[in-house]
Amino acid sequence: MASSTRDGNAHDEEIRLWREDGWWIAKDVDTGVTTQAQSRAAALENLDEAVALHHDEIGREPTDEELRELGIDPATNATGDEEPPDVLE
Repeated sequence: MASSTRDGNAHDEEIRLWREDGWWIAKDVDTGVTTQAQSRAAALENLDEAVALHHDEIGREPTDEELRELGIDPATNATGDEEPPDVLE
């Protein structure tokens, strides 16, 4: 299935979209990236963002500005002697 990005450029990606337990699930088959939302449009928007992050920013550490936007003080953002959570590795 061909889809198009928000800027109108067509590309060959297969996207699967289904409902499950009241949620819309959207999956990019090539990358395996999957998102969900309560509306179809929101699930597809989430998928667009998640796939973009997957392609462009995997492994990139957040900037201090991004941390502040999330309410995290970069000066005190440390794990100390503890191992970071799996999602941060």
